[in-house]
Amino acid sequence: MQYIILGAILAFIISFFAIPIIIGIAKSKKLFDEPDERKVHKAIIPTIGGVGIFAGFIIGLLMCVPEFAIDANKLKYFAAAIIVIFFLGLKDDLVILSASKKLIGQIIAAGIIIRFGNVYIDNMHGFLGITTIPHYASIFFTLFTIIVITNSFNLIDGVDGLAGSLGLLTTAVFGLYFYFAGQFTYAVMAFSLVGAIAGFLIYNFSPAKIFMGDTGSLLLGLINSILVIKFINVAGTIGNNYSLPAAPALGFAILIVPLFDTLRVFGLRILDRRSPFSPDRIHVHHYLLDLGFSHRKITFICATTTILFISIAFFLRALDVTILLMILLALSFLFIGIIFYFRQKIVLKQRNSVPEKKIRTQHSIFEFSQETAVLD
Repeated sequence: MQYIILGAILAFIISFFAIPIIIGIAKSKKLFDEPDERKVHKAIIPTIGGVGIFAGFIIGLLMCVPEFAIDANKLKYFAAAIIVIFFLGLKDDLVILSASKKLIGQIIAAGIIIRFGNVYIDNMHGFLGITTIPHYASIFFTLFTIIVITNSFNLIDGVDGLAGSLGLLTTAVFGLYFYFAGQFTYAVMAFSLVGAIAGFLIYNFSPAKIFMGDTGSLLLGLINSILVIKFINVAGTIGNNYSLPAAPALGFAILIVPLFDTLRVFGLRILDRRSPFSPDRIHVHHYLLDLGFSHRKITFICATTTILFISIAFFLRALDVTILLMILLALSFLFIGIIFYFRQKIVLKQRNSVPEKKIRTQHSIFEFSQETAVLD
């Protein structure tokens, strides 16, 4: 337990004291996120807060994983993948990268995790009646899973404190499970990230002094992808003292907000014959902003929703994994459907409510035009 606590505290201290220095450097070098029509902030904000998260996390992880821990020998491969993602995100924050280049970098990082870290999904644990997956199919499925989860935190990072709060919540849940399951490498990994995010969030809650940028959001996504795959493999192992029925559904519930929102948005963009990475304003946090919620309230709603879904999945874990996943998906569509319904009502109301002065002005112009036409 002391290794986990030490990792979290060390990561928090480094992140907390590094962020003000990063803010000062960003201001002196003019490394800002410029406002535009898609972004919700109106001021220029430093956007490399992920550097502080990375510094705290990587030091806490490398210094506090005990040598006797399971998979401690794989730590060097995880660190290599994390460093690839770190530099990929940093370059995108400094010099915007194309979606294809970002995808290549994510594939390299995922490849290291799968090939050398030996982290992959080889069993569906009864989902759709599927158990063991052929080796090559499992590699491609795991690659897809890592890339989607990595991008899900990148795409949900749209309002102050949201991605960080969700990342803190999800990694804390995974960390607690791995601690009780005796998987100390992954417990330290999770709580080191918890500490680093906590130190960052102090400066990121609305009104934010700094953003995590792609440097931070891609890191959060990559670590959560490692943790959820390991969680499914460990919790889904029959006979394990800490095995959990319907482990894939529980893993999905923990990541429900960023993962479901990303899959939904990707699907809508593809149906609209656009790139899945094309920009728009159809994420759940955009809908909540349109409903008039503040950044803090949006963060609270999404975090509370995550806790609710985790609780539902945990109490219904005795159900068949396919049925439980269908229930979670149905509730997710219901949740987003309610938000979309009320958001559309507000949009229609705004379109239909034309100011009286404007109506009279337009009417006067029309009458004047008619009179002019008659005189002519």
